[in-house]
Amino acid sequence: MKYLIFLLFIITMTAIVSGLTLDTEYAPKLVGGGVIGLFFIVFPLFSWYRWKDKKMSDYLLNQENLDKMRESQKRKKN
Repeated sequence: MKYLIFLLFIITMTAIVSGLTLDTEYAPKLVGGGVIGLFFIVFPLFSWYRWKDKKMSDYLLNQENLDKMRESQKRKKN
């Protein structure tokens, strides 16, 4: 999956750069297609790949995590 995401990233960046540098009638379509591919395919795949095995409760700001942060701050002060 890591290599697929990297390959899609390279393809979209190549489309964007070639669309900006080429002087043809389909250059804006290359840029647009690259941007759409980057933001609707590559970024969601990357986010899913990086967060698929994480527990979301570890990143939520609830009372338990607030207590942990306060204890950590007290230990740093002492």
